[in-house]
Amino acid sequence: MRNIKLTLSYDGTEFHGWQRQPRLRTVQQVLEEAIERLTGTRPVTTASGRTDAGVHALGQVIHFLTPSRHSAETFQRALNALLPRDVRVLAAAEVPQAFHATLDARSKRYRYVIDNARVASPFKLRYCWHVPHRLDADSMARAGASLLGRHDFRSFETDWPNRMSSVRTICDLTVARHHDEITIEVEADGFLYNMVRSITGTLVLVGSGKRTEGWVAEVLAAENRVEAGPTAPAQGLFLLAVRY
Repeated sequence: MRNIKLTLSYDGTEFHGWQRQPRLRTVQQVLEEAIERLTGTRPVTTASGRTDAGVHALGQVIHFLTPSRHSAETFQRALNALLPRDVRVLAAAEVPQAFHATLDARSKRYRYVIDNARVASPFKLRYCWHVPHRLDADSMARAGASLLGRHDFRSFETDWPNRMSSVRTICDLTVARHHDEITIEVEADGFLYNMVRSITGTLVLVGSGKRTEGWVAEVLAAENRVEAGPTAPAQGLFLLAVRY
């Protein structure tokens, strides 16, 4: 058996998330069906992490075991011919059998995009959260700095507890404005359910002037989801990269 690693990009709009679900269109489903058509064998694919319904990926990493002798280049070319147009294989490689897309990931980086124009762009509705009132990106960045480091992030986890531990390490958090678009990028050694979207909703309250910059540190210390801001909509979130 060979272990094949794929790097994927997909538009999550028409998918019910990554994980296969009965009678629902998911990224895992269409990918495994395409691999079966190519190799004659249905694989079990494992992703670096499960993206939710409506969430996009620019650099999702998956692996699967296969007896197929196709080259990595053939996997990339053939799967792109078989997959629907909202999923693309950016790269393919044969890796050691010990490689595991989930367990070997050292960090993941997500990007959240906010359309901060007064009038929503119809071309961004699938990929942004439209916030019409002007946000102070610099204030959001200063507030977000309090989340750097290793902390218990249960204040930013939906339906806690979802994991054995809600302690994670955020190694980078940036907020930047480019004209009417604000991007929030967060890189960590792991993420809780809706963690980035909850952080985004919290920072937007600071950027709108409804909360002070110091309030974010208070939310973190509270270890209670009700103290944080709202969960930002799924369509603005992108899995940007996975580092091994």
